[in-house]
Amino acid sequence: MTVHSVSDVTRYIKGMFEHEPILSDLLIRGEVSNYKRYPSGHAYFTLKDAGASMKCVMFNGYARNLRFAPENGMQVIAGGNISVYERDGAYQLYVSSLTPEGAGALALAFE
Repeated sequence: MTVHSVSDVTRYIKGMFEHEPILSDLLIRGEVSNYKRYPSGHAYFTLKDAGASMKCVMFNGYARNLRFAPENGMQVIAGGNISVYERDGAYQLYVSSLTPEGAGALALAFE
């Protein structure tokens, strides 16, 4: 049996995620929590539902196009792709679109 480095295995797993068509372009419904926008313009948050949670990042290029201010507790639909952040060895959603859902979406439509 071959011994592999942590980096090698993490890169391999990242490649598996990135070559899976279902994970390269998907929409996920969830509740925003731990939302934080940094001076760089990047936004970091968690999407959660009753059974699970998922870390998310929305880089400035996408975040600056948001037409609403995401808030903790808000229901949203996030579009993007899943990949592995190698430093932490954890998967996350790289968000390219974020849309409010429910009452929040209706209120924004009238603004």
